[in-house]
Amino acid sequence: MKKRILAMTAVAAISALALGAMANAEGETIGVAMPTQDLQRWNQDGENMKAQLEEKGYVVDLQYAGNDVATQVSQIENMIANGDQLLVIASIEGDSLGTVLAQAKEAEIPVIAYDRLIMNTDAVSYYATFDNYLVGKTQGQFIVDALDLENADGPFNLEMVTGDPGDNNVNFFFGGAMEVLQPYIDAGKLVVPSGQMTKDEVATAGWATDAAQSRFENILSSNYADGTTLHAVLASNDSTALGVANALAANYTGEYPIITGQDCDIANMPNIIDGKQAMSVFKDTRTLATKVVEMVDAIMTGAEAPVNDTETYDNGTGVIPSYLCEPVAVTIDNYKEMLVDSGYYTEDQLQ
Repeated sequence: MKKRILAMTAVAAISALALGAMANAEGETIGVAMPTQDLQRWNQDGENMKAQLEEKGYVVDLQYAGNDVATQVSQIENMIANGDQLLVIASIEGDSLGTVLAQAKEAEIPVIAYDRLIMNTDAVSYYATFDNYLVGKTQGQFIVDALDLENADGPFNLEMVTGDPGDNNVNFFFGGAMEVLQPYIDAGKLVVPSGQMTKDEVATAGWATDAAQSRFENILSSNYADGTTLHAVLASNDSTALGVANALAANYTGEYPIITGQDCDIANMPNIIDGKQAMSVFKDTRTLATKVVEMVDAIMTGAEAPVNDTETYDNGTGVIPSYLCEPVAVTIDNYKEMLVDSGYYTEDQLQ
């Protein structure tokens, strides 16, 4: 605990020394490093943040790295060299930025880790994300409720697909889901016919739809070709859920399973509306962007950044003060209220 307190104190000192004297930081440049434009959510995150920061008067250096670590490192190096005053970084791999962020620390540039915690560096000042453990628990609980595992005898067949092993969030998504599901696996109510149950076995490189589809086609041909029913699929996000749905369409004729997801991607919404994906966890990136802008503005003007968690997220050098936004489950029953009525999407976009 002493180590954690010292780490947090050091972070606060760096921020104060670097920027505490600025009464008005309007016109300063904020570097925003996003992992890729291949997934819809990162485009939304980046553009939402850029728009809100620009409304505050900041200049925004927004970069996408094409899911290439070396490219992201180079982009961050350029942000530091160009004099960006603060960095917001959604990392591709949580352990790959230690060296470049040491340069940021030396230059007294505060760093906010965005959505994905950056590991094993003391250069991270704050972390902003959704409650990713709750995301996993929400997905797991949806499966429990949909199969009525409290009352039904089972057994029910379950398969699992999560994301990139280099993404620290996978630990929270998978850990939260398994906290809910593991007791039913232990009791024999849930069975995993493929035998693939560890985080590494169910990983999907790059969260890629085609990689998820390929792996799931193999699962189906090896374990369900004889007519065995697949009852549920724990898919950690929508790109992997889409891969599962594609594999099922080509290789499965049995009773359609419950499929979870996350992000409410436009590509997945027709499947939710048609009953081919049971749910997706909605993380309103406008809310997260707003909170990050509040953090940026506080740091840049020497005020106190908003946080609501100072215990959970240890990146290997100490606990990183964090702000967690709350996710919600979206289904065919509430998607209009959550996505259309809120202005996140138009009805036409979901057709």
